[in-house]
Amino acid sequence: MNAAADSPNSALGDVIGRLSALHPKRIDLGLERMQRLLARLDHPERKVPPVIHIAGTNGKGSTLAYLRATLEAAGLRVHAYTSPYLVRTNECFRLGRAGGGLLVGDDELRAALELVERINAGEAATVFELKTAAAFHLFAQNPADALLLEVGLGGRLDSTNVIEQPAACVITPISMDHTDFLGDTMSAIAGEKAAIIKRGVPVISAEQTPEAMAVIEAQARRMRAPLFAVGESWHVNVERGRLVYQDDRGLMDLAAPRLFGRHQFDNAGLAIATLRATRAFRVPHAAFESGIVNAEWPARMQRITSGALFDWAPSACEIWLDGGHNAEGGRVAAAALGDLEERVSRPLVVIAGMMGNKDAQGFLANFAGLTRHIVAVPIPGTENAMPVDRLADAARGLGMRVEIMPGIEAALRALSRLAYEVPPRILITGSLYLAGHVLAINGTPPA
Repeated sequence: MNAAADSPNSALGDVIGRLSALHPKRIDLGLERMQRLLARLDHPERKVPPVIHIAGTNGKGSTLAYLRATLEAAGLRVHAYTSPYLVRTNECFRLGRAGGGLLVGDDELRAALELVERINAGEAATVFELKTAAAFHLFAQNPADALLLEVGLGGRLDSTNVIEQPAACVITPISMDHTDFLGDTMSAIAGEKAAIIKRGVPVISAEQTPEAMAVIEAQARRMRAPLFAVGESWHVNVERGRLVYQDDRGLMDLAAPRLFGRHQFDNAGLAIATLRATRAFRVPHAAFESGIVNAEWPARMQRITSGALFDWAPSACEIWLDGGHNAEGGRVAAAALGDLEERVSRPLVVIAGMMGNKDAQGFLANFAGLTRHIVAVPIPGTENAMPVDRLADAARGLGMRVEIMPGIEAALRALSRLAYEVPPRILITGSLYLAGHVLAINGTPPA
């Protein structure tokens, strides 16, 4: 998200605005500027607790949420660095505390960012690099037992790829996304993601395409890193609605994740495999049970149950929010909706807004068998959002009925004027930027 989503008149918003002006590009991959910043900060990245480094295209945030909830259930203090944020920059920085982590406060975050601003001395650096340097400073200053570190973009040249010896490297499902930065083939993208693998460090991989897995396997061999791949070293299945995990250490029969969708069983399994593949943490069985059940991650097939949206929407409707924005993200959201339809049938309406560099038709094609009703909306306050006419044309090309509305409120009010025999199921999707806007206007930002 961009700095405009924060309070622009606040002291924190001011410093983020200044940092955002230090580089002409929002994204400029490379490690030289990051290494310069960390050297001037006396290398805080070398003073953080054991790190689990997470790359991939889809499922990074959910996998991190399972890891955090499980480690916290084991009584550990867990730092976490994630991106992008949905409503406030603070969401990216979670500091480990006994009994559960907390988002960093405004004053502490501002102080860290101002320190980075001073030592950077006006030199060119992207805002993500500056925020990542501030994150390492915060994590080094606050004692904890673990650091969960999510890659921002790619892996090889991402600002987080400065940890020399993490406890584990995790690779979630890889798919085609950010081709303008990472390459236009699956092998090229997988090469960027697999570059987080470090010598001798366990690598835990989700299910991948054959092309992506071949790249991961080759990099693991090159780095002499033990590879724990789903389907070979470990297995996860759904049996009678429960999560059944198995590896060479035994079998665990656990309750289903709270996060909705079949793919969440896979993400939870990846988190379990990660913690069982590394010796850095002691995690009892009860902590796995608690972590899988209690993990939360906003805007990933999130059921909205209260807030301003229901003042505008059809009476007794369901509202779901998902930040998926590529073809694979659309596939898992559509599969989750298919499961919902089997349980309780409702007419489905998809309200979508997307960024201009996304494959709108590839994303929306996943919903063609579930609905013919698409409402295209803009994403307010966001640069490079896809024009609604272009999004609508993509939907029409799939044979879908499309309406264009000026925003979420107008879209929901228009739906409330329609006559439904059964209250509809509404999915708002297509972008994490749109999801952040929805949570903000609904009055339910992440905590």
